[in-house]
Amino acid sequence: MSDSNSQTAASPVWWRVPMVWLVVGGPAVVVLASFVTLYLAISHPDPVLPTMPVISAEGDEAAKNAQATAQAPAMVARNHAATGVR
Repeated sequence: MSDSNSQTAASPVWWRVPMVWLVVGGPAVVVLASFVTLYLAISHPDPVLPTMPVISAEGDEAAKNAQATAQAPAMVARNHAATGVR
């Protein structure tokens, strides 16, 4: 009986065990970082980018060409990703 009492008296308290801080510290840092990220997202929102105007069927031919030119890099990348050929 004296052996079990000596073992419990010799064991350190939980906050002095380094492994506990590794187990608890990682998630605590992640939670803290998420609150910092939330604060930054709320305090500095991204500006709204202007969209391209919708061109009607009887619209200006130069405006249609400008819109097609603006979308050309996206179309090339999409086609390249889909087929592997430019």
